Amino acid sequence: MRVSLWVSVTLVALLFGWGAWQRRWIADDGLIVLRTVRNLLAGNGPVFNAGERVEANTSTAWSYLMYLGGLVSGAARLEYVALTLALVLSVLGVVLVMLGTARLYAPALRGRQAVLLPAGVLVYIAVPPARDFATSGLENGLVLAYLGLLWWMMVVWGQARRGTPTSRAFDLTLAFVAGLSVLVRPELALIGGLALVMMLIAAKDWRARALIVAAGGLLPVGYQIFRMGYYGLLFPSTALAKEASGAKWQQGFVYLANFNQPYLLWAPAVLLVGLAVMVRLLCGRPVRIDRPRTADAGWLARMVQSPSAVVIFMLLSGFLQAVYWIRQGGDFMHGRVLLTPLFCLLAPVAVIPLMLPDRRRMARGASYLYAGATSLLWLGVVGWSLWAANSNGMGADATRVTYTGIVDERRFYAQATGHAHPLTAADYLDYPRMRAVLVAIQNTPDGALWLPSGNYDTWDVVPAYPPPPDAPPDYRGPQTVFFTNLGMVSMNVGLDVRVIDQIGLANPLAAHTARIEDGRIGHDKNLFPDWAVAEGPFFKEEPYIPAYLDEDWIRQAEAALNCPETVSVLDAIRAPMGPRRFLSNLVHAAEFTRYRIDRVPLYELRRCGLPLPEPVNPPYAGLPPTGP
Repeated sequence: MRVSLWVSVTLVALLFGWGAWQRRWIADDGLIVLRTVRNLLAGNGPVFNAGERVEANTSTAWSYLMYLGGLVSGAARLEYVALTLALVLSVLGVVLVMLGTARLYAPALRGRQAVLLPAGVLVYIAVPPARDFATSGLENGLVLAYLGLLWWMMVVWGQARRGTPTSRAFDLTLAFVAGLSVLVRPELALIGGLALVMMLIAAKDWRARALIVAAGGLLPVGYQIFRMGYYGLLFPSTALAKEASGAKWQQGFVYLANFNQPYLLWAPAVLLVGLAVMVRLLCGRPVRIDRPRTADAGWLARMVQSPSAVVIFMLLSGFLQAVYWIRQGGDFMHGRVLLTPLFCLLAPVAVIPLMLPDRRRMARGASYLYAGATSLLWLGVVGWSLWAANSNGMGADATRVTYTGIVDERRFYAQATGHAHPLTAADYLDYPRMRAVLVAIQNTPDGALWLPSGNYDTWDVVPAYPPPPDAPPDYRGPQTVFFTNLGMVSMNVGLDVRVIDQIGLANPLAAHTARIEDGRIGHDKNLFPDWAVAEGPFFKEEPYIPAYLDEDWIRQAEAALNCPETVSVLDAIRAPMGPRRFLSNLVHAAEFTRYRIDRVPLYELRRCGLPLPEPVNPPYAGLPPTGP
């Protein structure tokens, strides 16, 4: 059995690693992470733009892991560091989940002849988005490694009451790993939190519970205090920009269908349920716990700390993750956010035991019947996996932004850049407008605001105010780029160039606007560029502004920025950091997180009760009367 397990693990690791390498790339969102890492390495702190404390990365653990990788690698390109870490962690995740499942079956298979075969893990690695996001520069690989490790540790913990008890060091390490969930991704707190609750219920006494709480909560609580004091928010700016607590159920079910339809995921689900039933019949016996007539905390502890409870924990975790993302509306990247719930739901059947016929344990005919049925179901999973692995995915809609707002992100950028494997920021210079913005910045040393024009080869320029008379010869004025694709822009320009977006990932003003209900998922905030002109040291009147901007709107936005509540929110991230600022942010973080502004300057002035500036262009009063 052990030999078959390691053969399966090696084969799956090689297949997944090779498949992920064939689809290697770094996403634009992956480059966003690297901008923060660059600022950390430069001593500017964990920020996207120097002097502006915005947490533009969802995964805190991935950001600091990349920072550590940057320190260790020295002169190596950060893109290659991200690629390597993501790929290694992705493969490690599938290895750990297989080892955890094999450990789950081990007690029942002791003394029996069986072969361990990959099953659920084949389904996961066969789905094209799983291989797409095994690199990508995003935290998906870290999520897989984290979930694989947590699953393996929970299985060991769940078997402790029926086998060798775990040590206190192991239990505290498990609590620490469970507590890390919120730092890997905020919504994973649903998984890590549930694991901690199970551990607290099963703990022997209050001293053990106190140690579990300390081990599981010290780091995440400490970082949460830092986040609130440093950034002035309860969660990352990305969650604020995407309104992570909001609900878009209809769009969520569209996203689920978009993930299921190309691969017919219901088919392997049916086969795996059949395999789970066969495994239960062959090697699983229900755990009977007779509840005493009087209340007994020991009964509850035994029930919670059991293999069956651990399996239920993982299945429930996958279900809760799926419900969360469907409620949230999914994502604009095909399949990405549903990979985590899929991985959790597949974990208990990542590998399955094929019991070899044994007349000592069952009748000869029944023995062959069970083995044959299990083999047929497993071959069905293998056949589907081969078909799905070569699927065309979304087909013709893969690179088109249709009404669903969902695209195959890797294929989209491969097509848009002309690179089969866009890996570095330099590869993204072949994306429309990218080379043009570098030329525009080079040609405007006195500073400007650059806005994307309708022509892919040019940018609209709003010049900055002239430099002061005593400016040094090498003076470079304030430089700001206003564009959706933050990663490719920010990694191709210097850290002295401020890069902001209209959807709020790195733009604090946009992040605090209200969500557009019918907007594209993940892009459903849209701040008008007039605000970017208004809040910067740029000329705000004709002929310096593009024709599509309105001078009155700019003046109204400039006045709206004086709203006292808005000033407080912006001071929280732009005012110099010190003990008083940190404490003030800590106290008001919840208030700042709830705060919203209106994207229309006129309505924002009315909301704040501020006077309307004198209009530059009087409102249209209609045609003058004609005739007598």
